[in-house]
Amino acid sequence: MPLVLAPAGKINIVKRIGGTAEIRQFLETLGFIVGSAVTVISENNGNIIVSIKNSRIAIGKEIAQKIII
Repeated sequence: MPLVLAPAGKINIVKRIGGTAEIRQFLETLGFIVGSAVTVISENNGNIIVSIKNSRIAIGKEIAQKIII
């Protein structure tokens, strides 16, 4: 399921990252790598705040749709 549908507070594992090569590279630099743990912290005005690799990152719903957990 896409990250955008994940419940807040639950630890999820990244299974696949879709999108163009540019988007995949961008997400990889943020720490979204297949096998990494990601937790949705909250959703705020169309942005999703996640915790990944001891960092908090805000990403848009369009990008979150491309991250499969």
